[in-house]
Amino acid sequence: MIMEIVLNGNVYFGSVKGKTPHGRGKYTWSDGTVYDGQWEEGKITGGGRMTWPSGACYEGDFSGGYLDGFGTMNKPDGSTYVGSWRMNKPHGLGRKRYSNSDIYDGAWKEGAYYGSGKYAWCNGNIYIGNWKDGLMCGRGVMKWVNGDLFDGYWSNGYRQGSGVYRFADGSYYFGMWTKGLKDGQGTFYSVGNRSQSLRRLGKKKTRISPNSSFKSERFKDMKRVISRSLSEKITINGLFKDSGRISSKSVSLEEECSIGDSARELSTLDNTDILSHSSDEGVSQIDDDNTLVCEREYIQGVLIKELTNNNVGSSHKREQQRKFHMNEVKKKPSADIFKGHSSYYLMLNLQAGIRYTVGKITPVPVREVRQSDFGERARIKMYFPRKGSQLTPPHSSIDFHWKDFCPMVFRNLREMFKLDAADYMMSICGDNGLRELSSPGKSGSLFYLSHDDKFFIKTLRASELKVLLKMLPSYYNHVSAHDATLITKFYGLHEIRLRVGKKVQFVVMGNMFYTELRIHRRYDLKGSYQGRSTNKDDIKDGTTLKDLDLAYDFHMDKSLRDALFKQIYLDCAFLESQQIIDYSLLLGLHFRAPEHLKALLEPPDAFHRPQKTHDDDGYGCN
Repeated sequence: MIMEIVLNGNVYFGSVKGKTPHGRGKYTWSDGTVYDGQWEEGKITGGGRMTWPSGACYEGDFSGGYLDGFGTMNKPDGSTYVGSWRMNKPHGLGRKRYSNSDIYDGAWKEGAYYGSGKYAWCNGNIYIGNWKDGLMCGRGVMKWVNGDLFDGYWSNGYRQGSGVYRFADGSYYFGMWTKGLKDGQGTFYSVGNRSQSLRRLGKKKTRISPNSSFKSERFKDMKRVISRSLSEKITINGLFKDSGRISSKSVSLEEECSIGDSARELSTLDNTDILSHSSDEGVSQIDDDNTLVCEREYIQGVLIKELTNNNVGSSHKREQQRKFHMNEVKKKPSADIFKGHSSYYLMLNLQAGIRYTVGKITPVPVREVRQSDFGERARIKMYFPRKGSQLTPPHSSIDFHWKDFCPMVFRNLREMFKLDAADYMMSICGDNGLRELSSPGKSGSLFYLSHDDKFFIKTLRASELKVLLKMLPSYYNHVSAHDATLITKFYGLHEIRLRVGKKVQFVVMGNMFYTELRIHRRYDLKGSYQGRSTNKDDIKDGTTLKDLDLAYDFHMDKSLRDALFKQIYLDCAFLESQQIIDYSLLLGLHFRAPEHLKALLEPPDAFHRPQKTHDDDGYGCN
């Protein structure tokens, strides 16, 4: 049946079911917004075309009143998005061409770049790699129009971690970056004649690329005014049931010209293939006769140490290339736990157990701990069959028995340490899993690290488990009384027993070096001179040093110094009361560039955080 319906200046003409739009029809709002396409029981669903008074136009799939499926959005500023949508936002594979001719082509998540993608600037610079929340994050390759190339790791739009920087003249720098600045040890290979090499090594030439490169990286702020109007929830005498919300309003968005290829290309190419291809460009042969090799160390972009070696053999250079090549470089001395790894099922069991018990204990009202909450008998025992049970969910590991020791005590400790239960579970039980540290401790224990570096998980011997349970009441009282304690924070104590009878005990601890700042030096201090130095030949970037290696004087505010020494005394007294003697103070140092050397600082990557494109592409009927 064809019907025309008029209400408050809005007009619908098309097929109906009863008195509800159903089938093909055209709806015109009083503000000039027009939708022409498929309806399903009063909701915009199926293929259609919508235009706004601003001149914006969307043609593609709708679902339940939302832009959902595959479609094309053209905006009055000249920008175009072609790709997948979900709930009015780009989601999945898609290509966006901005009004200034920048192009992003790759994966999206809720309106932001997320996953593998390529961004091509209008000035010729290109980035291919991983993204997170609209920023370069993970491994990626950046190639500048002047021929410079960086292949390495990124975080929040900055070079962060291991990487290889190839200059247009064929020179290389293999090293580490922090927030876009060289930070840590690295090796520089300069090619060409000797005078050119020396000039490049001069103080005024310590930048990782010419100024023009950094200028070309900058994003220019842009303002886009987007008129959004998809109909208000329409009811014509109750005929349009939840027909979709189409509002008529203008939103001014300030969006930085962000970073960005073909969705079809990315869908068929593995990200590793793309990066490897780009990396190969940066690993050409270096002529030994004209090579100047410098071992360097930087602190926040300031060159603090340099050792120059002339005519180093090709075997050394090949070893450095092998060491730093991105297919082999490791961001941290740890390995991901994947299917087939010896610890894979152990990790899955641990995650399933923590997810279950933390989820169960968190809703319980907070109360003071009792004596009965401590000890080996204060535990939750649960059997986790693979297929699930009335009490446990199904899982992809093998059957196991689970014990959660002193759950109420550790629940209170987590709250005392201001740790949100949801964040705790996401860090340990999230999709990214855990990483196993490459070398176990002297005790033979295995160490695992959460992917966000917040938590260590250590396996315990049965005797260590008993000691920890015995000291737990005193530990609880000590950390309750002293907020500034330097003693390790414990978050959970668990046991897994497989059906074959093997038991594995774990303790979850906080990582004291979890910080956004780079730790340039690490020390394990015992207050002793005996055997407390490190062989200089064994010192590498990240090596934990000892007492006699500490060659710094610390100037502190007197009140801060007194408070620190008082807390150290109290913590040592507590450990003594527990008859624990084998302990040490972990010290991490972060160096800031001295003020008088700020002029020598290399400029950081000029990638500013772009506005997420949620609202930018947020036309929709919600």
